[in-house]
Amino acid sequence: MKYRSVCMLGGSGFVGSHLAARLAGEGIQVRVITRNADRAKHLNVLPTVKLIQGNCHDSALLQEAFTGVDAVINLVGILNEKGRKGDGFRHAHVELTRKVLDACEATGVKRLLHMSALNADGGGPSHYLRSKGEAESLIQVHGRRGLDATIYQPSTIFGEGDSFTNRFAGLLRLLPVFPLACPDSRMAPVYVGNVVDAFMRGLQDRDTIGQRYQLCGPNMMTLKEIVRYLADTMGRRRLIIGLPDFLARLQANVMEFVPGKPFSKDNYNSLQKDAVCRTDGLARLGITPVGMDAVVPRYLAHRDLRGRYPDMRKAAKR
Repeated sequence: MKYRSVCMLGGSGFVGSHLAARLAGEGIQVRVITRNADRAKHLNVLPTVKLIQGNCHDSALLQEAFTGVDAVINLVGILNEKGRKGDGFRHAHVELTRKVLDACEATGVKRLLHMSALNADGGGPSHYLRSKGEAESLIQVHGRRGLDATIYQPSTIFGEGDSFTNRFAGLLRLLPVFPLACPDSRMAPVYVGNVVDAFMRGLQDRDTIGQRYQLCGPNMMTLKEIVRYLADTMGRRRLIIGLPDFLARLQANVMEFVPGKPFSKDNYNSLQKDAVCRTDGLARLGITPVGMDAVVPRYLAHRDLRGRYPDMRKAAKR
């Protein structure tokens, strides 16, 4: 079947914006449900994209938005919640997935592409990973009822506009000494363009139905190695100090109460499991992975040139 129309949840976010552009480039009609249309107005320039303003937890709205489309793509995910008991994660990942599945069944949509995460597991160490795992279990149950679903489990995703490399870059600009929690946690950052490639394969190849794909980049690195790489790419001379575990836990407990939660106990718990692939999902999909070296300097190094002048003058003793 050729998919000519899709409805996206989380379509105005980082991955969703890249995916919407690719879908529009293929002439696919895209409906994007967004709580705030003003924040998604960058999608208005895409000719086949239609914004639907509303709460994606509204079951009636979901059924209306899903009616007549060929596939649904759920990209909704949060890395932190307002509280600390896991209710926010369950609301965003489990309860919403259940509503999406019910709306698919009510409207006759048979194809679902779902964004999960590496290490998603109902018995995982963090609320984030447990809620992602519970959502996958719900999808598998509906798959046995005839839903054609594909699940993607990416490692940390990088690219221009991401909240990963750019957050660390912002901190590196401010802090000459960088205290880093969980420095030895390993991950294999995957390029957002490759994640988009994987979703597009899901719409093009029926062999992806019923499959789960782990998505990793070509380089496995510790968190400290990644932060050092970012500092070097920006031309910033920084002392990066890996915190011992008891200080990492303390930092997480303190940062719980900082506005925006830049680091939390749940983040700390998630980092206790390495975000590296056990199977090569990109290879299974015929996709060549793109490394950080090919992308990150384009959006960090040039942007930081003016800010590097003080460090360069200091190194030259001027």
